[in-house]
Amino acid sequence: MAYQAAKPFLKWAGGKTQLIGEIQKVLPDYVYKEKFIYIEPFVGSGAVLFFMLNNFHHLEKAVINDINEDLMNTYKAIASKPEELISILEVLQHEFHALEKKEEDKKKYYYQKRDLFNKRKEGKIVQAALFIFLNRTCFNGLYRVNRQNEFNVPMGTYKRPTICDKDNILAVSKALQKVEILCGDFEKTLHFAGNNTLFYFDPPYKPLSKTSSFNSYAKDEFDDKEQIRLRDFCQRIDALGHTWILSNSDVKSKNEDDNFFDDLYSAYTIRRVDARRSINANPEKRGVLKELLITNQKLNSEYVKAI
Repeated sequence: MAYQAAKPFLKWAGGKTQLIGEIQKVLPDYVYKEKFIYIEPFVGSGAVLFFMLNNFHHLEKAVINDINEDLMNTYKAIASKPEELISILEVLQHEFHALEKKEEDKKKYYYQKRDLFNKRKEGKIVQAALFIFLNRTCFNGLYRVNRQNEFNVPMGTYKRPTICDKDNILAVSKALQKVEILCGDFEKTLHFAGNNTLFYFDPPYKPLSKTSSFNSYAKDEFDDKEQIRLRDFCQRIDALGHTWILSNSDVKSKNEDDNFFDDLYSAYTIRRVDARRSINANPEKRGVLKELLITNQKLNSEYVKAI
């Protein structure tokens, strides 16, 4: 098989593919010429992770983490048993595609698999396959759970979605061989820092409105107290001499009197960038919006501090 660069294996609300160009502009110089460690405490679909693994040959080790146990189980399954995972996904894809013109049967199949996933009694590889199946077939590729940690997104309208991307799963598995995969609180990642460590934080975003939140992606809400705890953690790793970059929503673009992040990160470099949102229940609300890129680096004059 010809070389294939690993890419995200999930659709994901807030995925960072659109922001990679902006993130690249604020990467520290050492990633281009010295060995370094890359740590991503809120990995999500891993767009930035795979960009770093594919393009920076001095990357000695990567560490990824997320509070979402189902997500991290899927990363571990791809890393350890990709062929077994592929075989299950191929069956799911064949069965789902066979129902293409039988809408009620297709819905029944989807909700049966959703119920099976939510019981969480299958083996880890089957659970990972169900996770990918639901991501590929649910409405808009959303991941949302209720307080009981039950995935509750309805079926999407895709006719023949790609459920098993064999070549990419194999590429991802190969890329993950030098990645430490954790599952837990973001602060535990500090243990893995060393010389030339770059942290990239992509936490659940502070919602721009009461209806725009994707925070139900985990059963425990990432509220303002958690945003402040994350800032405190950034202060700690700054004091230890590590580099960090953080992205979040630009609440000030929605309400010019909302200085939450401008005040919270006033000691650091704040940059406002354009991002494209493609996952929203309302098509009119998809499109370009402002997001924040914040870093503890002193950037050149092109990247002035937010006022």
